[in-house]
Amino acid sequence: MKVIQLSSAESYEPEADWKRSSLCDEPEISLEHFVKPARHASPLHEHPQVQVCLVLAGRMKLVNGAGEEAELGPGDAAYFEGGEPHQVINMLDEPSVGVDIFCPRRSFDFWRQRK
Repeated sequence: MKVIQLSSAESYEPEADWKRSSLCDEPEISLEHFVKPARHASPLHEHPQVQVCLVLAGRMKLVNGAGEEAELGPGDAAYFEGGEPHQVINMLDEPSVGVDIFCPRRSFDFWRQRK
């Protein structure tokens, strides 16, 4: 068993106040806890890994490359195929929190590499 405490997990901010923390980083799966600042929108992006985005707190809108939208609240999740363009938007005037799961592993420095 491997335990990673959120308080001591490797973290960085791809943009101001958008915090990402690595809770699992294994070859077959990675899991990232994230805090999205008020009204923050990630850039439209894609990656070869499949992704599940789980909302823990707040409200987020997900948009795919075809323009399809879904609004998620706490406990809701969305699945993205590998290579599917998508964007995640915090709908609130306060931070929203979620978890991204990637299979196989997505490099934790994905957002650093995009700059």
